[in-house]
Amino acid sequence: MTTIDPSAPAVELVGVDKVFNEGSANAVDALQGIDLTVRRGEFVSLIGPSGCGKSTLLRVVADLLPPSRGTASVFGKPAPQARLDQDHAMAFQKAGLFDWRTVRANIELPLELKGWSKADRRARSEEMLQLVKLEEFGSHYPFQLSGGMQQRVAIARCLTFEPKILLMDEPFGALDEMTREHMQAELLRIYEELDTTVIFVTHSIAEAVYLSSRVVVMSPRPGRIHSTIDIDLGERTDAIRNDAKFFEKTNEVRSALRSVEQVAP
Repeated sequence: MTTIDPSAPAVELVGVDKVFNEGSANAVDALQGIDLTVRRGEFVSLIGPSGCGKSTLLRVVADLLPPSRGTASVFGKPAPQARLDQDHAMAFQKAGLFDWRTVRANIELPLELKGWSKADRRARSEEMLQLVKLEEFGSHYPFQLSGGMQQRVAIARCLTFEPKILLMDEPFGALDEMTREHMQAELLRIYEELDTTVIFVTHSIAEAVYLSSRVVVMSPRPGRIHSTIDIDLGERTDAIRNDAKFFEKTNEVRSALRSVEQVAP
């Protein structure tokens, strides 16, 4: 495992381009000239039109996709090394749980694949169940849980190795509005409790503003960073959703998105 540079940012992308099928007639420019620094402890949301490369950018950080040009580093390491060192974990829109495994067994799966002992896996999964407040559901199966509970299990599975960065690709996109708001609050609780860094992809302006310390607005394909908006709302509570500052920031993000759409090719 490579030592983390304590002075390095959590994530740094410099001049990142991503071209699919490069050199062929059906080449697609997904990302172009991405320069982005995410500081440790930040909660950064990526928002933009569909197809602008938000998920692609997240996958470049996770080393699930290599950049065509430019560099991606995590805590000062090349992205492939950070993946090997398990410095980050990724949660997707679908929980991706195995129906034939209990909730506890789903959470323990990464540890099982790494050769952890049964006792150590059990102890760790109990910690994670407590963290996501599902202590009573360890013996249940995914089909017995609501959509929000399944997403909490997926997040718990991501956190088994205590990753320093949590990458999230529209994890609440398929949930109803009330469940979504509950999950947002739960995510912020976990984020603060673990003192981690989060990069979060969403299509919801309100969700981005409520969760984030900074919102990154992306342009249509090829995805570029159009603007970044600092969000300083203090403690997030349900009451903040009705605060004038909240509406001010949602309007600021909405205006940025509208200006992006106006210059779309």
